[in-house]
Amino acid sequence: MATKSTDERRQRIQAAVESNPRKMTLQLASDLGVPEVEVIRAFPPDRVAELEAARWEDLIRSFEDLGTVRVIVSNASVTAELEGRFGGFSKTGSFFNVQTPTLDIHIRWKELGAAFAVQKPGHLDGINTMSFQFYDLNGAAALKVFLNFGEAVAVDRVKQFDNVRERFSIGRQP
Repeated sequence: MATKSTDERRQRIQAAVESNPRKMTLQLASDLGVPEVEVIRAFPPDRVAELEAARWEDLIRSFEDLGTVRVIVSNASVTAELEGRFGGFSKTGSFFNVQTPTLDIHIRWKELGAAFAVQKPGHLDGINTMSFQFYDLNGAAALKVFLNFGEAVAVDRVKQFDNVRERFSIGRQP
């Protein structure tokens, strides 16, 4: 059962998300002094679906069918934005590798704690973005995969997004 302070904290985060829907979630989290995953969980239900993080490998492999995407990887010091295609999958020890001519990513899969399908107005232009986002065990962003970034979403991309979201959603019907 949630405590009063937990409920108040969640309400404070939800109010910040509602009043600043275009603000970068990393910045909102910093402003509020909370892990970024809490900001994502405070999104309205029509904007976010929590995905089965335990199925991380199948989820990441499904990105191969998405074609070219924008990938954002961030840590405490650097944010890198890449465009490319997923594929060339392999596992080496604690790493799950994505190695194509356009992407070279090594994911420490044991550190993944949560995954989401997110729809959000872009922070620069307000155009709705569609992404799949992974968070580490501490609630920090690990990997974000955008189907669009700064451009309107094509109908086929919306269908791709919806299909992956429905396939991996925690609340999906069997």
